[in-house]
Amino acid sequence: RFQACVYFASVFQAMSCGIHYLASVFMAVTPNFVCGIPGNVSSAQFYNSSESSIEDIWTLWTSTENYIVVQLENGEIWELNQCSRSKREDGWNTTYEYKGNRSVYPCSDGFLYDDTKWKSTVVTQWDLVCDREWLAKLIQPTFMLGVLIGAVIFGDIADRLGRQRVIWFTSTGQFVFGIAVAFTFDYYSFVIVRFLLAMVSSGYLVVAFVYVTEFIGIKARTWASMHVHAFFAVGIMIVALVGFLVRTWWVYQIFLSIATLPFVLCCWMLPETPFWLLSEERYEDAQKVINIMARWNNISTPCKVSELCSVQQDDLVIGRTGDNDTSSTKKHNILDLFCNWHIARRTITVWLIWFTGSLGYYVFSLSSVSLGGNEYLNLFLIGAVELPCYIIACIGMDKLGRRNTLIPFLILSALICVLIMFIPQDFNILIILANMAGKFSIGVAFGLIYLYTAELYPTIVRSLAVGSGSMMCRVGSVVAPFCVYLRSVWIFMPLLLVGIMALLSGILTIMLPETLGKPLTNTLVEATEMGRNKKSCSEKTPPAHSGATMEKIEMLGQETGSTEK
Repeated sequence: RFQACVYFASVFQAMSCGIHYLASVFMAVTPNFVCGIPGNVSSAQFYNSSESSIEDIWTLWTSTENYIVVQLENGEIWELNQCSRSKREDGWNTTYEYKGNRSVYPCSDGFLYDDTKWKSTVVTQWDLVCDREWLAKLIQPTFMLGVLIGAVIFGDIADRLGRQRVIWFTSTGQFVFGIAVAFTFDYYSFVIVRFLLAMVSSGYLVVAFVYVTEFIGIKARTWASMHVHAFFAVGIMIVALVGFLVRTWWVYQIFLSIATLPFVLCCWMLPETPFWLLSEERYEDAQKVINIMARWNNISTPCKVSELCSVQQDDLVIGRTGDNDTSSTKKHNILDLFCNWHIARRTITVWLIWFTGSLGYYVFSLSSVSLGGNEYLNLFLIGAVELPCYIIACIGMDKLGRRNTLIPFLILSALICVLIMFIPQDFNILIILANMAGKFSIGVAFGLIYLYTAELYPTIVRSLAVGSGSMMCRVGSVVAPFCVYLRSVWIFMPLLLVGIMALLSGILTIMLPETLGKPLTNTLVEATEMGRNKKSCSEKTPPAHSGATMEKIEMLGQETGSTEK
């Protein structure tokens, strides 16, 4: 019961990460617009249709190349384009097609926006169109840059100050900065506060993975860690729902931010993990947490920290007398991931999979609102399709193996990208279903690579490998918005890039070793041998003694878990 409560409380807040990561798809949408006019309109004309106001013409608007002809109350006739306006010299000619002389003027009177779908967005709030359009396109990339930096900073702080404090700070920060975004007074303050929001959101997600992993027992760890992603997907679905109900950007942002307020009010109740407390030699605090777990789980005889400490002391003695003392204390760096050809090839492939998974994930998500049909339903379905994909990923990893699951889904996502290019643009339902299939397949690969990376590398560089892969993932998330903007060059350009990357990743993955059923390696030599022959490396080299304490804790965790019923 204790582990279940801690798990669901922690992953509940992961929804807010999904919410803030994708909030800009509606908050920063650019509606139809034309130049503002220096006077009151008496009539407006669009091709063969005449209306008394411009608002009545938006339903007829079909292309950015269109323009509106308006006659002002003072008799002047203007042609309104998106980024310019022209005054007709012949003030009596009101026909739509005009061949006479014009005087072209800039949009010095602002812009007129179509508010039939959105009453207000950040684009309409600060006129982020025409020569300021690039500012609107920087909103999502700068947020993702904050995600990258936040993951690095808060991951390190969590190791130094503890998981509990970082969870407190980042969850509170998500609420505070989320509300603050709605009350920013200009574009630059908006981007800065969103950047801070991205840092704390990313920090929470990274630390939450570690936090729940250190509380969950071995049997449920794969499923539990994988389904943190599922709650992230629920956050995307909430974005679609709130976007459908609220059409003013700052109200929309407030509603999204208060969605996870219950967690902020009770997050202070979450305990520190015994693993971190033991690593800091805070044995009394660790014992208190263990006692609380025992009471919740109806365990009459909780384990004693003194037992764990005795195992740890034995490890230290063995470590000091062992032959590998100097090698075990050697400091490792990123270059160790390229120590030989086999490990270097493995690292390049793993980095490429991390990058491709993140790129494909956000390209499919961000472009879902541009597929035609109901953009809110599109985003909701793109989020919902993730829920079964993580179940399939878990089953595939356990039954088929990590590599044998990863390869077909990477190649399948590439084939789906190609298939979408051949679907006629009028077949909206078919296009949406194909994009859902693409998101599903890339989601399986993206969710699987976390565990696969940890198993491919030895203990001495495992954290480096996962951390560097995560950095490549963040780089992919920064590049993804720019990739989506390439739709203006060619509508299928984002899909083409994702398809090429997925196909290349799938082919290179064939050369990676399978790790299902194999023990974790401890040295780079063992990791290299795992890729070169089929024999388990553990048959040649005994496991490192440093794992004994962990095994003891895991054994106790399993004992507690088995008596929860």
